[in-house]
Amino acid sequence: MAEAQSQPAPGAQPARRSKRRGGVVVPHQPNWYQRLGAWVIYFLLEGVCATLRYRWVDGGGLIGGRAPGPFIYGVWHNRLALSMRAYAHTRKFRSSPGLAAMVSASKDGGFLAAILERFGVQPVRGSSSRRGPQALLELTTWAERGYDLAITPDGPRGPRCVVQEGIMSLAQVTGLAIVPFSCRIHWKIRIRSWDGFQIPLPFSRCDMLLAPPVHVPADASDEQREALRGELEQTLRRLAPE
Repeated sequence: MAEAQSQPAPGAQPARRSKRRGGVVVPHQPNWYQRLGAWVIYFLLEGVCATLRYRWVDGGGLIGGRAPGPFIYGVWHNRLALSMRAYAHTRKFRSSPGLAAMVSASKDGGFLAAILERFGVQPVRGSSSRRGPQALLELTTWAERGYDLAITPDGPRGPRCVVQEGIMSLAQVTGLAIVPFSCRIHWKIRIRSWDGFQIPLPFSRCDMLLAPPVHVPADASDEQREALRGELEQTLRRLAPE
């Protein structure tokens, strides 16, 4: 990684609050009960996902192996519950050393990072409001190693289903195409949160939807970036309307 993540000293308690050290924001580290909760969520999610009935709609050519990658996967924040199952399925048809995902540097982000680690994902801590430039550099380094990248275009605080500039900058800097992913969960629980987070119920039918990749040229003008940002946003909204 371009910049090593700060780790607590041996025997020290994980950081509870983000701090600045030498001008650099240090992300929240998951504490012991967040790590325990991450294992619980991992096993629960794996158990539920094993019962689901999937229908794959591959508009991007990933499942057929026609698009080798690596890619940047873009998925709305409220569809994260099935994102790991989608990545595991598409990875079977491609050679990829793994996935690095941007996760907020906040306390909630620390919990999500612990969950992603259970799935073998490398969390990169940062967001548009905190540690964004450092996270962008780290993601670029993972891309150079051949890793796929993942980011929630509307995360971590919304507004819901509105693509922010972060994913466009990442695509422009790395040269990787953005693959829009979404899902339609027919039986689900919707949490009362800013994003309306969706949790699938056992034995539900789930439509797993991949759209054609979106390319952001390295020399794209501000007008071109905005047009591509709007295209990505409309594609994700069309895949799975709210």
